[in-house]
Amino acid sequence: MDDSSSALKGGRNPQSVHVTLLAGGISAERDVSLQTGDQIAAALERCGYRVFKSDISPDDLSALDHRPCDVVFPALHGTFGEDGQLQKILEDRGLTFVGSGSQASKLAMDKAAAKSCLLEQNIATPPWQVVYAHKFKDSWTPISGIGYPCVIKPVSEGSSVDCAICASAASAREHLAQSLARHGAMLVEKCIVGPELTVGVIDGQALPTLQIRPRSEFYDYQAKYVRDDTEYLFDIALPAKTLEAVTRMALEACLAMGVRHLARVDIMVDGHLGEPFVLEVNTMPGFTTHSLVPKAAARAGIGFDELCGRLVNMAIRDRAAAERRPETPLA
Repeated sequence: MDDSSSALKGGRNPQSVHVTLLAGGISAERDVSLQTGDQIAAALERCGYRVFKSDISPDDLSALDHRPCDVVFPALHGTFGEDGQLQKILEDRGLTFVGSGSQASKLAMDKAAAKSCLLEQNIATPPWQVVYAHKFKDSWTPISGIGYPCVIKPVSEGSSVDCAICASAASAREHLAQSLARHGAMLVEKCIVGPELTVGVIDGQALPTLQIRPRSEFYDYQAKYVRDDTEYLFDIALPAKTLEAVTRMALEACLAMGVRHLARVDIMVDGHLGEPFVLEVNTMPGFTTHSLVPKAAARAGIGFDELCGRLVNMAIRDRAAAERRPETPLA
């Protein structure tokens, strides 16, 4: 990636740009969003941007009426803020905003739809099935190709909320019975055992691949945001061809889903076969002190403040480019 800070230098003077920073929201990831929002707001203010920070919910959209506003930065995760609902509202209001549009956001948040999209583009993803509350029975077993251990997680949540690795039918049924009552539908996925990798993508370019080594059973909410014993490795003991495939798959996944500005692609490498599998694409990854995209950006020589400024200027750039394009004549 270009280290010339082109988005900051080529964009408008930060002191003339008013940013509405949205954080909080209504999802189970509200606390993470508040942390992310605090970090981004502080970074943008250090760069000279004029920041108005506010909470938002479907019942209170007043933050979107704040003026002046040149760019909306939705530092939101999960339901409403990341699943396309807010993005559709921003589009309908004609507001310039950071991150993917409503269609890409909705697709990426729906893990089952996202995995179907990946398969359509011949991008490997672990076998899966969706279990619905109204169809669940005590005798449930996974479909052929999943087996045990299996990973069970909500179809449309992030930050490993209500995610579990189940080693037996009994534990899987118990977790499904509990979690289906909260979520209505759960995704059951084959557990790929091997190195856990993540690739940050900024403006269509991949950041250095990062390996995650949690001390817990898997990279859960505590490992992501609370514990300090998770290892993050850039020197990864995998063949160069495998790492090249991981980067290529991450970029292909983002392209297939139509994401823009930023994303984080989570990938598992089968420790026995050496084959990578895309788990999911996150369209608004965290920006806390524990978060992965800022770590990878720093490895590429892009500081946190510069990264946040680049994202604001990407939104301004894309809006200006859209306004320059001639309208398609009506048939």
